[in-house]
Amino acid sequence: MLLFVMGFLLAILQPSTGQFPRSCANTQSLLRKECCPRWDGDGSPCGELSRRGSCQNILLSQAPLGPQFPFSGVDDREDWPSVFYNRTCKCEGNFMGFNCGECKFGFSGPHCTERQLRTRRNIFRLTSSEKDKFLAYLNLAKHTPNQDYVIATGTYTQMNNGSNPMFRNINVYDLFVWMHYYASRDTLLGGSNVWRDIDFAHEAPGFLPWHRVFLLIWEREIQKITGDENFTIPYWDWRDAEDCVVCTDEYMGGRHPTNPNLLSPASFFSSWQVICTRSEEYNSQQALCNATSEGPILRNPGNNDKSRTPRLPSSAEVEFCLSLTQYESGSMDKMANYSFRNTLEGFADPRTAISNISQSGLHNALHIYMNGSMSQVQGSANDPIFVLHHAFVDSIFEQWLRRHRPMLEVYPAANAPIGHNRENYMVPFIPLYRNGEFFKSSRELGYDYEYLQEPALSSFQEFIIPYVEQARQIWVWLVGAAVIGGTVTALLKGLVLACRKKRNRTSSEIQPLLIESEDYNNISYQSNF
Repeated sequence: MLLFVMGFLLAILQPSTGQFPRSCANTQSLLRKECCPRWDGDGSPCGELSRRGSCQNILLSQAPLGPQFPFSGVDDREDWPSVFYNRTCKCEGNFMGFNCGECKFGFSGPHCTERQLRTRRNIFRLTSSEKDKFLAYLNLAKHTPNQDYVIATGTYTQMNNGSNPMFRNINVYDLFVWMHYYASRDTLLGGSNVWRDIDFAHEAPGFLPWHRVFLLIWEREIQKITGDENFTIPYWDWRDAEDCVVCTDEYMGGRHPTNPNLLSPASFFSSWQVICTRSEEYNSQQALCNATSEGPILRNPGNNDKSRTPRLPSSAEVEFCLSLTQYESGSMDKMANYSFRNTLEGFADPRTAISNISQSGLHNALHIYMNGSMSQVQGSANDPIFVLHHAFVDSIFEQWLRRHRPMLEVYPAANAPIGHNRENYMVPFIPLYRNGEFFKSSRELGYDYEYLQEPALSSFQEFIIPYVEQARQIWVWLVGAAVIGGTVTALLKGLVLACRKKRNRTSSEIQPLLIESEDYNNISYQSNF
């Protein structure tokens, strides 16, 4: 109870990071299409007086998109966030946030110059008090009003192009449920028409970077409302699990004694209300989820369709997925073959990497296995197991990055499904993040995984490794340049020798001893060269 009260008070004082900044959810900001809030530190927009950032036009990617979405100008999420705002804060250095009032992930301190590296741990390796604290933090987030962000309850058109703002308050936890819904919802085309083949967070290259950002922001929000700067999300390593071992009252809630679809009343998660789960209702009404409570969390692990997901993923399947060398391939959607992303996401067979949407593997398998709120994409974040699951999925992504060390250019720059090109901004985050910015090691973003930790590097190693890595990535070009250089040198050497022999024949009668001496020295130098 004391923890709850302290956290609630902290929530009132601390800023948040998420969707529509409250200070920009008004008629003036929407009509001006500008979201550049003042930073409290100096009272200037984007902290400009303190050189933290400035209000600038948003530069949108012009790279072509894939064919999956054949429309233009019908969805507020197209060219995010330009339908709502075309000017936002551009932060300098290590500053970040909708008003440049925070530090980039991996940095801290008053000037954001101090590096951080926190460790995400296996939930079963937490002490009893650490585990109880994590559960209390989750419950605190569910009952703490978000002070700096609101959600949109209508489209931009329904807001009369900004002159009639439609926003509402939401708690910290449900803000993230709503963001996950908003990124994956269908496009409303008017009447009763919708377009379902669209998702800004799934079924394409951005799946892994998007959820990486989602977890980082969620983690930071928990740190803020609790004042616990060292908090990290634990993960559930579900490889080879026989059943849902976290589905107990000691952890994420056991099964209800009389209704297998509900959680045990002994768990406080049984009192949680879900939001954003009725997609067909929203579609028929051409409306957005407005975060109204829609009933308790549903979960019936293991009683799913066994023909689609017979069991939880195995270690062998994860290892096969990690062996795939291509991050993305082909159509770059759920039909992609031999794609690490598509195989990890679960649309390709984890034994062959061939697309098979009739089956659910790896990431998708866990969602289907839970057989409840987790199994419906748009509302899946309602179940707190979501964060444990996606933290482990992110750790597999991290393993792949460390094993294959891809260059940024491996992430597709063009022709991916809408919202998933490298330079596209991720929907629906404000401040803005590009997909490609999170296609890099987690340690650069300030966190590591307990089971992936490596020995600490010396300062010299930390200095030299980036240069060694750059050399590794361009070694083919270096070898090619060396071969070409050697060939050119040999040709020049031959030409010089030929010229000297010709000169020897024409001038040897005049100064035979001097020429022989010079010729000897020159040939020796060239031979040594």
